[in-house]
Amino acid sequence: MLRLRSYLYPYFWMFAMAVVLLFIQANLDLALPDYLSRIVNTGIQQNGVDSTLPQVIRQEQLDKVRLFLNGEDLAAVNDAYIPVEPGIPDYDSLLAQFPLISEQPVLALGSLPEREIERLALPFGKALLAVTAIEEFSRDPQAATDLVPGFDPGFDPAQIPAGTDLFVLLAQLPESSRLRVVDAIDARFEALGESIVSQTAVLEVKAEYEALGADIQSLQTSYILRVGAIMLVITLLSALATISVGYLSARTAAGVGRDLRRDVFQKVERFSSAEFDRFSTASLITRNTNDVTQLQSVTMIMMRMVFYAPIMGIGGIIRAVGKSASMWWIIALAVLVLICLVILIVSIAMPKFRLIQQLIDRLNLVAREQLSGMMVIRAFNRQPFEQERFDKANQDLTANTLFISRVIALMMPLMMLILNVMSVVILWVGAQQVAQANIQVGDMIAFMQYAMQIVWSFLMLSMLFIILPRASVSAERIADVLETVPTIRDPQEPIPLNGNTRGQIDFNKVSFRYPGAEEDVLHDISFTAQPGQTTAFIGSTGSGKSTVVNLIPRFYDVTSGAILVDGVDIRQVTQHDLREKIGYVPQKGQLFSGTIGSNLHYADEQAGESNLREALDTAQASEFVFEKPDGLQTEIAQGGSNVSGGQRQRLSIARALVKQSPIYIFDDSFSALDFKTDAALRRALKAQTGHSTVLLVTQRVSTVMNAEQIIVLDEGKLVGKGTHQELMETCETYREIAMSQLSLEELS
Repeated sequence: MLRLRSYLYPYFWMFAMAVVLLFIQANLDLALPDYLSRIVNTGIQQNGVDSTLPQVIRQEQLDKVRLFLNGEDLAAVNDAYIPVEPGIPDYDSLLAQFPLISEQPVLALGSLPEREIERLALPFGKALLAVTAIEEFSRDPQAATDLVPGFDPGFDPAQIPAGTDLFVLLAQLPESSRLRVVDAIDARFEALGESIVSQTAVLEVKAEYEALGADIQSLQTSYILRVGAIMLVITLLSALATISVGYLSARTAAGVGRDLRRDVFQKVERFSSAEFDRFSTASLITRNTNDVTQLQSVTMIMMRMVFYAPIMGIGGIIRAVGKSASMWWIIALAVLVLICLVILIVSIAMPKFRLIQQLIDRLNLVAREQLSGMMVIRAFNRQPFEQERFDKANQDLTANTLFISRVIALMMPLMMLILNVMSVVILWVGAQQVAQANIQVGDMIAFMQYAMQIVWSFLMLSMLFIILPRASVSAERIADVLETVPTIRDPQEPIPLNGNTRGQIDFNKVSFRYPGAEEDVLHDISFTAQPGQTTAFIGSTGSGKSTVVNLIPRFYDVTSGAILVDGVDIRQVTQHDLREKIGYVPQKGQLFSGTIGSNLHYADEQAGESNLREALDTAQASEFVFEKPDGLQTEIAQGGSNVSGGQRQRLSIARALVKQSPIYIFDDSFSALDFKTDAALRRALKAQTGHSTVLLVTQRVSTVMNAEQIIVLDEGKLVGKGTHQELMETCETYREIAMSQLSLEELS
């Protein structure tokens, strides 16, 4: 596919914008499980209390907390809280939320950076728990142990007089003694772990809010709605990014497909007959339709997946490990099994993907041959044979496609099995982690979602690996066409043909062999075709008559020797200029879908109706054209299938005559005409093309008898040249052909 990468360059900005949007979309999608975790952990389990650093706190409670803080943390807390008094910012909103703040001294958390709040949350939570535990300890030591398992205040309560305020006592202790108490309590918290400390401290913050008259139910509802609204916005933004990426990828893929079809068609238009011998018509059609469609589809899929899936996979792994580092092995195991499965499936399906385009070529070839040769098939009653032939190609393609479909169909249940087993393992292990208070329920749910996102990202990549082989084959086939260098090329410094082209053609010792052939089919051919004269070519089948005239418009190039038009080697002239001077009628009259008029205008778009009528009169086609109700506007089916062979030939001749060229080539173009029409056409043709060089290939001696020059060919060699009478006397080959077709009286 790298051979076609240049077709993406015009769409670089669309591609880059899609990548940016995919990055944004992936990060938005990765954020959703975290917000869901917050709803479960904070919104439901913690009643909307989202931090161990309370928004408001009573003065007496904060004083107690300060006893268990020291150094930088104590200074930061002192700076963080300000007294709640009428006139401070947000006083009214605080009063509405905490009605009892007006009845006692209360402090509120000021504006702190998010990072500083996160840093203070743990030490403040420990201090707050220590305060609560000591309060419980003074009333009931067992209650303190229930609150903080293994709680030890660092002193013996039996030595403290009854009714003594422990916090007053702690405040009166020397700093060194108080710090020992703080260190003893802190060591116990370290053993419990941050997760348990945070979860327990939040309950104390909730109790503090209740002491200040807060409506906890309202606080919980507000938090859930707020986080839910954020999730909704994220979802909408992600959907918008998805739609935008879909639009950009579709535009890019459609543009790439359009450019490929255009360039393949233009390249094929420049092919010589040698290239058409290499690429069959059916194969070229498949390459410009089915293969381009494959590339168009994979371009769109790659733009949507190839960047999104890795971002989701890597980002999901980072976030999942952040939620629970102890369960990383579950994801690693699932991904490893998934990779092994993908490698196995790709190794099985790859050969079949490489074969499928060849089978489509074969099916198109058989169908095209049968449709174009339907009359012959019916004439020989070969319908059963052709049906069997088509069924063979169809069954081969069907069997190959079914095999690939079965492999892919098997892949999805296996992927879902891996996903479901992974979910069960996460629930099993996660439940134990929750029971041990190592993680919260919301974190386990988020971990599971991240794990699913990771697996789905690998699943998307695996699907990409499944479709890439077929697209790669299609890309190679298209690149083969685009990179084919035509054997017939225009010269770098062409010689322009004179505007007053006479049309004299000189063959100078011309020899020719077809590409890949071992022997020449033409040997040392030399003759001159003069303007105003008819030069006819006759000979047995396979003698090289059509090959000679096909060298003049450079459908092939000579192997040796030279062909001159008005003294200029045709290889020194552009193909356009050369063919502009030639009116060509092939052996098989080829008409295009449209009307009779549009087919005649194919030679000259500017030709008037009088020119068209004159050409039709000369070609003996006016009678059957104008007896039709629509005349020149009569519809012509594809390939001219709705007119007879003779009518098709006459319309092809008329089309060439509309061009009014200095050179005319008629390659056995009268074969479908009766003798009367043939004679009338040649008389009219002589009158209209009197100043042109006419080259006529035919099997009929009657058609060439009046030609000014007759070239007789036999096995690619020129064995006779002259008029009819001269050749009857001097050329044995010509005489044998003539005697086999006409009597002596007719020949004389």
